[in-house]
Amino acid sequence: MPTKSADKARRKFKFERSLGRMVMNPVVTALDRLGIRSSLVVEVETIGRKSNEPRRVPLVGRLEGNDLWVISQHGRRAGWAYNVAANPNVRVRVNNEWRTGTATFEPDDDVRARARTFGGSGRFRQSATALTMRAMESDPISVRIALY
Repeated sequence: MPTKSADKARRKFKFERSLGRMVMNPVVTALDRLGIRSSLVVEVETIGRKSNEPRRVPLVGRLEGNDLWVISQHGRRAGWAYNVAANPNVRVRVNNEWRTGTATFEPDDDVRARARTFGGSGRFRQSATALTMRAMESDPISVRIALY
């Protein structure tokens, strides 16, 4: 029988995943189609592990040299993370430019510190981004995408 905390974590994961799939991702995608983009949002295209079709998801990320860092807020349980595990070759759109790369999970990376770097300049923006990500996460893991 699951413990209370495990049951609470499972409910939070299901709620957050549904919120992302039904509200957040469609809103970000619709705004993108209208030409309204945040400098924090990148689009990651994976290949579906079952369908073999391209799958796109908007994520918050930060480019550092030839590496793009994103956080899978639900760890390896996120749909796009399953796809990355099956095929790490991805395409990403950063600033309206598509690039190819290889994604790897980085479990030893400090997710909290990484999230604070996503907010850009200004302490308030960094804190707001990190707090929002913390509220929406269930089992976060950093993902590094080495771009070619």
